[in-house]
Amino acid sequence: PAVVDGVVYVGSRRYLYAVDATSGELRWWGKTGGGVESSPAVVDGVVYVGSGDGYLYAVDAATGNPRWGYETGERVHSSPAVVDGVVYVGSHDNYLYAVDAATGELRWRYETGDSVGSSPAVVEGVVYVGSGDGYLYAVDAATGELRWRYETRGPVGSSPAVVDGVVYFGSSDGYLYAVADPRGR
Repeated sequence: PAVVDGVVYVGSRRYLYAVDATSGELRWWGKTGGGVESSPAVVDGVVYVGSGDGYLYAVDAATGNPRWGYETGERVHSSPAVVDGVVYVGSHDNYLYAVDAATGELRWRYETGDSVGSSPAVVEGVVYVGSGDGYLYAVDAATGELRWRYETRGPVGSSPAVVDGVVYFGSSDGYLYAVADPRGR
């Protein structure tokens, strides 16, 4: 769940819910086409969430009314990251997407070698995300161009954390990785 301004936003197999954090009273619920697959991100009064029907949805946080939906090619298990008016999210169609937060229009997409179930981390203009092809990708947040990638011996479904220029993430090969950005960022 995400908790913002005293409201808990959480998804289920069919619905996205807004619940009062103090009383537990239901404020609203809304149906997504394929159930909520990701953790919600709540920014500037909008809830962004991935769905099993292959859509990234933007929903009004106060009312639950839909604002827009962006269709990817497959289910969206990745939790969205919202930075500077752009929503970054991965899809099981092998793409990392950058979608305009206000309009739902595609800014760019980057193709990896397999599904992107990892949730992106966005730090200093770089989007870090893992893929089922065994790579951690560092993609330019503005252009969608690859900056670098790091290969592991197994799928990277773990969501990266970035601290002081070091990217921390796990792989199904059983290792925890700490990789310094080779460009010194």
